[in-house]
Amino acid sequence: MPEDPSPSELMRLDAQVCFALHATSRAFDAVYRAELRDLGLTYPQYLAMLALWETDGPTVKRLGERLRLDSGTLSPLLKRLEAAGLVERRRGRRDERSVTVHLTEAGSALRDRAAEVPRRIGAITGLDVEDLHALRAILRRITDRLDAY
Repeated sequence: MPEDPSPSELMRLDAQVCFALHATSRAFDAVYRAELRDLGLTYPQYLAMLALWETDGPTVKRLGERLRLDSGTLSPLLKRLEAAGLVERRRGRRDERSVTVHLTEAGSALRDRAAEVPRRIGAITGLDVEDLHALRAILRRITDRLDAY
């Protein structure tokens, strides 16, 4: 059974799970930047499009919750997607405060071009499908625990 790490070992940067996640996230950002260039999307825009390809027409509020983005970050992102002709925002007929986000024809069509991105990213990581599923499950458990804190 491994010994508990010493206090000095616990204080090492490389011993921090949060730093490992941060470094991995930055590395993913760089890879996604290159992979998404031809699609004309940033990584956050790609995530928004993934959510919309899955469920078209959510409220801006629901989309923000799903992406874990506040309105100050989501609104400019949606404006850029709208300016690119990929989405349109619509005010509710019954409640003008409610705004939904819908794919345009061009936004829907972009899905086919983006379909290979997850496979390419998976291959770049060097992890097999089972390892990727296990990693995602661990990260979801961590997120759930941190959210409950």
